[in-house]
Amino acid sequence: VTFDGALSEAVAGQSVTLCLTDEIDCSRGDVIAAADNPPEVSDQFESTIVWMAEEPLIPGRAYYLKLGTQTVSATVQSPKFTINVNNMEHMAAKTLELNAIGVAEILTDKPIVFEPYANNHVLGGYILIDKITNATVAAGMLHFSLRRAQNVHWQATDIGREAHAALKNQKPKILWFTGLSGSGKSTIANEVEKTLNLLNRHTFLLDGDNIRHGLNKDLGFTETDRIENIRRVGEVAKLMADAGLIVLTAFISPFRAERDMVRAMMPEGEFIEIFVDTPLEVAEARDVKGLYKKARAGQLKNFTGIDSPYEPPENPDICVNTVEMSPAEAAEHIVRQLMPLK
Repeated sequence: VTFDGALSEAVAGQSVTLCLTDEIDCSRGDVIAAADNPPEVSDQFESTIVWMAEEPLIPGRAYYLKLGTQTVSATVQSPKFTINVNNMEHMAAKTLELNAIGVAEILTDKPIVFEPYANNHVLGGYILIDKITNATVAAGMLHFSLRRAQNVHWQATDIGREAHAALKNQKPKILWFTGLSGSGKSTIANEVEKTLNLLNRHTFLLDGDNIRHGLNKDLGFTETDRIENIRRVGEVAKLMADAGLIVLTAFISPFRAERDMVRAMMPEGEFIEIFVDTPLEVAEARDVKGLYKKARAGQLKNFTGIDSPYEPPENPDICVNTVEMSPAEAAEHIVRQLMPLK
């Protein structure tokens, strides 16, 4: 259908409305294909990537992947290798620098329709976009889907998150405490949990140091490891929220992109970002664990606030200033902001 009436056929470049025989959900990004020769659908791929940004690739960080009219969130794993364009030699690499060409695995947050770039440039070529700056950072070509993506399917269950929450008579939430080391995140989160416990709320506190004794004991403190640390914690917190719990997490979580990634996992209103606002000089003066002293002496690398950046929340849901508030006062303020909890 067009403004001037119905057409018997249309070609690429024309603006038309397609009317389907059956009423189905078909919107931007969907693909109509011949039933006997459909394109593939997957959420994990091997790809060649051409990096075009001055900031290097950060493996594990979420970028927007735009393929045709499909836009999804995607993470790039550490490259398998980079390609020397002069002799086509394969070289080991942990990231991709400006103008580098490499081969890496890409994971998307939901399946997309694609074809190998060798067969179809439109459904096989894509760009990566930085979520913070909205700048195009890379272009790529999909080779093939990874077999493991085709063998894993979501198993539906009869008892869902609504039933779990109703049984506990509460609305599940993730209370995400973020701030510098020594800001008081763990202390305040513990006070908040104690108050919620007295209010008969079902809670669980995930603390950064405790998690690194088990689930994340294999991770260090490089930028890549910190991103993976938060990704894992976000997935665990989401599962606990699905069980109907109010989950409190106390992590430095220095990068906005990863905090936003966890927020995107949750339904609207169920992720509460709590900024424990403490100036660096105050946190360093406390230095309960002696970490700042070691970092200043060069004994601790990649320490937030010293030789690794901290990106404070721009619009936190709740903010507490630990210079002006005691831990008990901060906890009371947070609980008041959360009411009603049901």
